[in-house]
Amino acid sequence: MGASRGFTLVELVMVIVLLAIVATISVRFVALSTQGAVDVGSRQLRSFSAVVISEQISRALREALPGSIRVNSTGSCLEWIPVVAVSNYLNLPKGANPDSFEAVPLAGGNSANGRVVVYSYGSNLYSTGSPGPVSPPATLPSGASPVTVTFDGGANHRFSTQSPERKFFIIDEPRTFCQQGRFLFRYRDYGIQSSIASALPPGMPRREVLAAELVADSLRFEVVSPSLQRNGVVSFSFELTSPESGEVTSVSQEVQIRNVP
Repeated sequence: MGASRGFTLVELVMVIVLLAIVATISVRFVALSTQGAVDVGSRQLRSFSAVVISEQISRALREALPGSIRVNSTGSCLEWIPVVAVSNYLNLPKGANPDSFEAVPLAGGNSANGRVVVYSYGSNLYSTGSPGPVSPPATLPSGASPVTVTFDGGANHRFSTQSPERKFFIIDEPRTFCQQGRFLFRYRDYGIQSSIASALPPGMPRREVLAAELVADSLRFEVVSPSLQRNGVVSFSFELTSPESGEVTSVSQEVQIRNVP
């Protein structure tokens, strides 16, 4: 009878050890590949969020009234006044009760509502005193030239100076970007305040979440004020973090603010 053939115990143990080594390497390789894909996806998501945040801030600031951008003492909040429309006046309010003036109508026969600003350079745009550069709420109607811009409710106002180009702006109410914790908020419809971030709305709909997952106290705004010779510049920086990995993406950008008072 021939001898039986098979595996010895030592051979079986060696095969098990080799299989365990191969399995460990395979699992580790798959785990690293999966984690790498997750990390790449997280970085791409933070990069996309950074682009959206930067673009939102940049677009808002490009529509800001020249000279209206200001920041708080810590640089965490920035306020600006958005422009609704621009036209030219034919004369400024005059008489004992100055409640209107004549102007060139807007292109396309459009109308506009908001406060009127004449020559915003070098003035306190967060004061509505008369005489001053910012009027009470007014209405610029549509129609053939000239149209009559009237202050709402029969209010009276005198402008403190004239524009070299006889230009005036129709503006909306101020708005503010401000970081609180890990959120970046945008505030609106809170009226003109003498100091920035002093009476911001506490909730929706006047407080909107613009972004989340910011590193606490990472948002900083800096403003180089414009002059008659050069435009202004707003620089801002912030950091975004991943809740899963804790990785941080740093972002910085500059926005040129055109000075056309």
